[in-house]
Amino acid sequence: MSNIKTEKLAVLIDADNAQPAIVEGLLTEIVKYGTANVKRIYGDWTIPDLKGWKEVLLQYSIQPIQQFRYTTGKNATDSAMIIDAMDLLYTNKFDGFCLVSSDSDFTKLASRIREAGLFVFGFGEKKTPGPFVSACDKFIFTEVLRLKDDDAVRINCKTASELKQDSKLVNLLRSAVENSSDDSGWAHLASVGSNIAKQAPAFDPRNYGYKKLGELVAATKLFQIDGRETGDGHSKSLYLKDIRNK
Repeated sequence: MSNIKTEKLAVLIDADNAQPAIVEGLLTEIVKYGTANVKRIYGDWTIPDLKGWKEVLLQYSIQPIQQFRYTTGKNATDSAMIIDAMDLLYTNKFDGFCLVSSDSDFTKLASRIREAGLFVFGFGEKKTPGPFVSACDKFIFTEVLRLKDDDAVRINCKTASELKQDSKLVNLLRSAVENSSDDSGWAHLASVGSNIAKQAPAFDPRNYGYKKLGELVAATKLFQIDGRETGDGHSKSLYLKDIRNK
């Protein structure tokens, strides 16, 4: 699912709605999509709540942006982050933005950036409201960033039976294969992944305990899988076909 590739990225983090425990996994994930030319984090650094973030900012070269809380109950951090994002957008120096927050207040911002033709990668907890998730080109739940790959598989791995009972997943996979298939019903895995990304920004094999899309598809036992040699003769491309179409 990392076939989306950009160049220059602006990473903007809402410190009030993100945990410092994700930072290593977050930056490792972002490398899959491009280079973080700007890394900024927004919050009121005069309060003790953000102490955890203060301890990692220097290590990961993230620039803290101070925003005082002038009024109780009002999130001034959101406004500062949105204004900064628009300023960066108008420089025309970036190919995409990474918005790190579980706050729905950034839904309109994500939509506006996409209207400008740039990619938006969202990062937030599973509690993130649907509209913000849908407004992004790709959305990664930060729970998977807290775990190493092997731990994620060990803890979250779903069985074939469990996967088949997930009607939303099954319909998504079947639809993507159908939309990407040739006249014989076979679909290239990369095309399937691209189709899924368009339908479901929050889809991620790691949410089901699998590192890659191919592993998840194989685990469902709902598709025939054919490994075909590529032109160089040294690797194989995977093709899928719904077992109902034998």
